[in-house]
Amino acid sequence: MTVNTDLIVLHTTRFGENSTVVHTLSKEYGRRSFLVRGVGKKAMTTLFLPLTVLEADVVETNKSTLYTAKNLAAKYPLLGIRDSRFKNPMTMFMSEVLYRVVKEGGCEPGLFEWCEKSVLMLDAIQSDFSNFHIRFLLELAVALGFSPEAHDLMPFVGTHYPIVERFMRESFAETMLIPLSGAVRNEIAEEILRYIEFHSESTLNINSLKVLRALFA
Repeated sequence: MTVNTDLIVLHTTRFGENSTVVHTLSKEYGRRSFLVRGVGKKAMTTLFLPLTVLEADVVETNKSTLYTAKNLAAKYPLLGIRDSRFKNPMTMFMSEVLYRVVKEGGCEPGLFEWCEKSVLMLDAIQSDFSNFHIRFLLELAVALGFSPEAHDLMPFVGTHYPIVERFMRESFAETMLIPLSGAVRNEIAEEILRYIEFHSESTLNINSLKVLRALFA
């Protein structure tokens, strides 16, 4: 059976000389990996960039749990992200968090829709997006079903609680304008990650956070 679906790229793993396993998030399959055959260098540098939204045909089979995806095409150009040396590292960070937090086979209702909306929001916003990844982490906690109140985060964020409380109380546009130094922004991101680690019962070790530290220092 072949199913047409949209896939959000989280990570890729080379498989043989010309195939790739693409780790994705979708509405139909949740967090699932698919085999893509005949992958050239061009596809790796365009179609499989972090958080690319792909239209694909998934071929389901009883012979293997690793389904095949074919006829892949980017659903959105995402030029606002791909042309920005600041937004691209953010998508690396966001995709790595999703890849490590959402386990293979996980299918949280509404997670795909929220993630797609977040990607398009980052693509569209033209300025004042340095706080975007903090808002992303807090919304992710809600999307995963943790649904934190501000006081739930207090043991993790400590002296940064007043700032985090503003992020949870104010609108998206208002939180993008909260003035933060690079150091404080990085500390808050690490603290929220510790909250997510605690509730997901996993160790995340998000390597791409180092890149954000350098960019938004």
